[in-house]
Amino acid sequence: MRQATEISATDNRQRLIQAAAEAFMEEGYHASIDRIAARAGVARQTVYNHFASKDDLFSEVAQVAAGAILVSLDGDGGDLRERLLRFGAGLRQKVIGDQGLAMFRTLAAEAPRFPALAQAFLDKGPEQTARRLTDFLARAMDEGRLRRDDPRFAAEMLLSMLEGFDRTRRLLGAPALPAGLEQDRVARIVDCFLHAYAL
Repeated sequence: MRQATEISATDNRQRLIQAAAEAFMEEGYHASIDRIAARAGVARQTVYNHFASKDDLFSEVAQVAAGAILVSLDGDGGDLRERLLRFGAGLRQKVIGDQGLAMFRTLAAEAPRFPALAQAFLDKGPEQTARRLTDFLARAMDEGRLRRDDPRFAAEMLLSMLEGFDRTRRLLGAPALPAGLEQDRVARIVDCFLHAYAL
């Protein structure tokens, strides 16, 4: 059984990540460490006990968000189409949902001043997603379930289809699609992709 101090440290870290995600989305990268700590219910020093800098904290928020998207590709449940449908729905919820758009706006605004932060977000978010999807598609090609092609290109194409113009539309103020239309759109995108890579 873990010691109470270990549980408390893990709990503090999780609360800090959640508080930081909310603060960054509401206030942008300029959200202060003091406000993040207060939102998490911890002392300012506790933030620095877990993260060397605000850049590290922001990068961790991106990594956690990327990990949540990738859950639907893990395991063996479901056929190829079902797994891509789950992945597509999860990706769009995270990337073009309200929270994903707020994070994208924050990063886009700060990228010129904080290129290292932008690179960390790219590495731990979109790049991690692209690598995992590339590996998944490569296995499907090796198993003869998809036509052989460059799996990285295929992954980038599917990601672009799932995000692309819909993210632009949402960034410019369009509302999210109703649940039924959203589900239909993901299915049409995945089916178009699978048609392009059919054997």
